[in-house]
Amino acid sequence: MHLRRVVAVCAAAVMSVAVVGCGTTTKSENNAGKTGNTNKGTVTIAGQSFPEATLVASMYQLLLEHAGYSTNVKLVADRSVYMGKGQFPGSIDVVPEYLGGITDYLNTQAKGPNAKSAASADVAAALATGRKLASAAGITLLDPAKATDANAFFVTKKYAEQNHLTNLSSLRGKSVVLASAPDCQGRTDCAGGLEKTYGIKITKDLTLGFASDQTYQSVIKGESQLGETSTTDGTLDAQGLQLLPDDLGIQPAQNLIPAVSTSFLSSHADVKQVLGKLMTVLTTADLVKLNGEISNERKKPADVAKEYLTEKGLLG
Repeated sequence: MHLRRVVAVCAAAVMSVAVVGCGTTTKSENNAGKTGNTNKGTVTIAGQSFPEATLVASMYQLLLEHAGYSTNVKLVADRSVYMGKGQFPGSIDVVPEYLGGITDYLNTQAKGPNAKSAASADVAAALATGRKLASAAGITLLDPAKATDANAFFVTKKYAEQNHLTNLSSLRGKSVVLASAPDCQGRTDCAGGLEKTYGIKITKDLTLGFASDQTYQSVIKGESQLGETSTTDGTLDAQGLQLLPDDLGIQPAQNLIPAVSTSFLSSHADVKQVLGKLMTVLTTADLVKLNGEISNERKKPADVAKEYLTEKGLLG
């Protein structure tokens, strides 16, 4: 799981109405101009507050408002806040999630913090496990998107060209300095997997942060050769950096997936179709582009979300 998804403290404390913790709350009661039934009630959406999660939450909000719902959106620091007792499911109805992340969270909730990871690189297997755990918790996982946001590793384009690198396997037997998150060492989806599965010799692991400016600069300046980020990082190309694909599959499937309160879904069955339209079209390449617009062009996530949904004909 990405470090940015487990940070427990917000940069600033913002009052949230129903979710305990740091976060932001936006509310919409205006459904004028929406198609079909415009009196379907209110749906409460929660999510994490980093840019990509904010972007996807905005997409959910726009789609549900277009379908006739009023929305209440609450973004918080991390998953444990909205998954707190009585929150989701409970006062919260819908959450944009990541398949591997929610599966492992529910697994540790059910079996304890030392439980072996239940996530899998195989999407079908991960979905089957995730749905079983979610069902027991009163949550329904809808169909996932093709879009996936997993941990990933990058090098400079120059280094890739000089060493004929096309994927992580291309680094087998090579010695590198790694710039990564503090929790990377030993993990099977991070330094541990790079060494054991790929046979990469990590001579030093610089804990400079997940997709942080320090990590980018360390690789760009040659202090390290390999840096940790995500598969949807939209800033790499502009910095002369490129991802090395995880061709041996050390990363669990992290497809974007709507998580819905089973109780709420039983009386609002159309939500599956409303959000399913987005899951059908959203790709990893789309997320890279959209994240780039937020990071590089400094566009607001809500504006990027509306432009994308309009372009795809989902608000027409």
